[in-house]
Amino acid sequence: MTMTLQDVVAVLGPVDETLVSAVIATGATQAELAEAWAWISNDEALMGEGRRLPTGRVATLADLLKDDEDEEIE
Repeated sequence: MTMTLQDVVAVLGPVDETLVSAVIATGATQAELAEAWAWISNDEALMGEGRRLPTGRVATLADLLKDDEDEEIE
């Protein structure tokens, strides 16, 4: 099922409409978005648990979130 604005905001909080559109366009699920957000927020802990690096849509989402985070810093 395609995510909605509310699904994205439920995971990420208030975010830019451009990011919301990009996230929805991936076709990912809310669970995949939550996993990508976990990787961006705390990758060392996940690697410490022995988790493999994200692939597929989760990796795509993680890249989008990382790029957005980097833009906010600049």
